Amino acid sequence: MKHDPPSTPPKDARFELARVQTGALIIIAFAVVLFLLVQARFMLISLATAIILFSLTSDVINFIARQRIGPVHIPNWIASLAAVCLIAGALLTATSVVLAQVNTVLVVTLSYAERVPSAVASLFAWLGDDTEAAVLNSMRSVDFSSYLRQAAGSAGNLTQGTVLVILFVGFLFAERIWFSTKLHNFVGDPVQAQRVGQIIASIIHRVNYYLLVKTFISAITGLVVFGIASIFGLEVAVAIGVVTFVLNFIPNIGSIVATGLIALAMHVQFGDATLTAAVFFLAGMVQFVAGSIIDPMLMGRALRLSSFGILISLAFWGAVWGVPGMFLSVPIMVMMLVVCSHVPALRPLAILLSREGLPESEQSLQESATRDLFDQRRD
Repeated sequence: MKHDPPSTPPKDARFELARVQTGALIIIAFAVVLFLLVQARFMLISLATAIILFSLTSDVINFIARQRIGPVHIPNWIASLAAVCLIAGALLTATSVVLAQVNTVLVVTLSYAERVPSAVASLFAWLGDDTEAAVLNSMRSVDFSSYLRQAAGSAGNLTQGTVLVILFVGFLFAERIWFSTKLHNFVGDPVQAQRVGQIIASIIHRVNYYLLVKTFISAITGLVVFGIASIFGLEVAVAIGVVTFVLNFIPNIGSIVATGLIALAMHVQFGDATLTAAVFFLAGMVQFVAGSIIDPMLMGRALRLSSFGILISLAFWGAVWGVPGMFLSVPIMVMMLVVCSHVPALRPLAILLSREGLPESEQSLQESATRDLFDQRRD
């Protein structure tokens, strides 16, 4: 009896099956990574913050380590130890200031809790008595005490996160002198190792530039908003200034929330719609000038990211890591843009992430990496 040979699927069918399997594996891998990002978010947020602080100060430490005291170079370990101490002091001080202002806002909010529903409802009086009554009933159904307890709990986690960030920064500085050697041994090819080093240096340079410019703009905005609040006699003027400074690191949404907070605080304290509108207009103008004129002018072409891409990144990292993810969304997006610009297969993603659709070429990225990440080891 003659048996027919087993039939093999056509080439197109095998290719289609391979594509389906690859797509399924990508979906599964994304789901696993997303699960790990959510479950380990406290640790990962602290690690990401520590890496950013490390990158901000590593170039300064390299500069200090190149200096001489007489005929002797400053030892690298002394420069690293000094950096860790300075970072720890700055973080603890900033945490204390933020917690003090959060406590001030919580105390004032508790004292105004009974007046908040009627104050908010009065903003809708121009729509009619029925609308004002409906808003008042809705506001009274909100349990402000539970939200305040959640805010207090989140503020308490800030101290734990600060301690963990300091520990991570200490370990990063302890490993920094070996990083160049590890990278060369890991990659193997000296040319590829140099290329990876240029990518890392470009990422560090751009993230540092973004954070320094953003800090400067946020500080100026916070001071101006504090001045406006003080002139109008707002009791929580200092807290509003600090909150404005912090929220301005959240792109787009942060400035809107900060402007709404100062207007709400004015209306709750004074109950004057005209005064509230004036403060809202002034604070809104300050935020508009800072965000739409000064910010793009200082950022330049190097950090012109897609506005829609920023919103997507903000929504994604906000959903995964909460408010800390919103603060880290732009640095992560800058890192993705630089990496995708160097990988030919990912260059279309870099085009989508950039504002003009023209990501910088490899040569311009190399020229912008003016800082050498891989200094020679020094004892």
